[in-house]
Amino acid sequence: MSQIIIRGGQRLEGTLEVQGAKNSVLPILAATILHPGRTVLRRCPRLTDVDASIRILRHLGCEADWEDGALVVNTAGMNRWDVPDHLMREMRSSVIFLGAILARCGRAEMSYPGGCELGPRPIDLHLSTLRALGAHIREEGGRLLCQAGTLAGRELALSLPSVGATENAILAACGCEGETVLVNAAREPEIVDLQNFLRALGCDVRGAGSSTVCVRGRQATRGADYAVMPDRIAAATYLCAAAAAGGEVELTGVDARHLSTVTAALHEAGCHVSGDSGRIRLRSEGDLRSIGAIRTAPYPGFPTDAQAVLMAALLRSHGATVFVENIFENRYRHVDELRRMGADISVADRVAVVTGVRRLSGAGVRCTDLRGGAALLVAGCAAEGETAIGDIHHIRRGYEDPVRDLGALGADIRLEP
Repeated sequence: MSQIIIRGGQRLEGTLEVQGAKNSVLPILAATILHPGRTVLRRCPRLTDVDASIRILRHLGCEADWEDGALVVNTAGMNRWDVPDHLMREMRSSVIFLGAILARCGRAEMSYPGGCELGPRPIDLHLSTLRALGAHIREEGGRLLCQAGTLAGRELALSLPSVGATENAILAACGCEGETVLVNAAREPEIVDLQNFLRALGCDVRGAGSSTVCVRGRQATRGADYAVMPDRIAAATYLCAAAAAGGEVELTGVDARHLSTVTAALHEAGCHVSGDSGRIRLRSEGDLRSIGAIRTAPYPGFPTDAQAVLMAALLRSHGATVFVENIFENRYRHVDELRRMGADISVADRVAVVTGVRRLSGAGVRCTDLRGGAALLVAGCAAEGETAIGDIHHIRRGYEDPVRDLGALGADIRLEP
């Protein structure tokens, strides 16, 4: 199996265009089902999770092929409403197809999804929301058997602002009769991107980015040629790598407003950060200081997906920084791997304390999950000597080509069989 080799100590310099967003394109791929025709997705990242979504679409009878760097999807031939177990197990986000299939076909059948092992992430909220819209869902032999009958819009209040449940509710609501008002909806930028895509299809969706989203049931009337938003977590990863290793980088095609909590933390740590709606610039001498407690929270709070990479950036900082993980209970699985490189991290339940050390040493480490793997990339850039990162299939779920991207910024990095 391949591994990524990084020889640390190189300053990162230059400009990098940020890839399309993983957390945006996956629900958008599910949403293509709503229009029985052709859709073109530009800036679609080539990720293993995208490949898994393509396999689901093809199983359903749709066409999905790469043409001139864009992903072209045609769902006119969709003739199935079931997703087999082996496809559901490939990624957590596979459950997002449930709302879209119900809206298109009036029925759906699938098993529970897979994905990174970050602790219990029940889909009960997804199911209760779809039931409230009129879907009849029962479990039989580990499968979810769903009949929509007539889906009817209504006011729904989520018990917590779950991103996935918000997306599933919006997709299902597009197939409802009447208006659905979703209260306590997730506010992430990726929800706004899904809304913009649905509006490009002719659907009537309003309010994304706020806690109340309104969907007036309407069949998608046209295909779309759409560019996926930039990946703010990939951007956070490369900013943290430059902060840890030192250097001056500019990321283009990314909205600084989507990363305000991350850039504020890096600024507090001693980096010079500036940006606007199209780019972010960071300058660091690699000599960072500890910062105030980082508590992950739903957007616009600090993103849980950026917790690990910021932790890695602060491993050589002066002082101690406290991290509190409020979203997933098993989000510190990367800590033992960072300790192999000399990191001083103590963990108790959902709290991790990072005490800066003078130096990190390259070591053989392995990815435990997607964002934990990204943290190893950041630490490897700052460590002395050579770091060999194994189990990189986790990284490929969310990063198109980190070897190419970090190499373009001057990192001594390579992919090795």
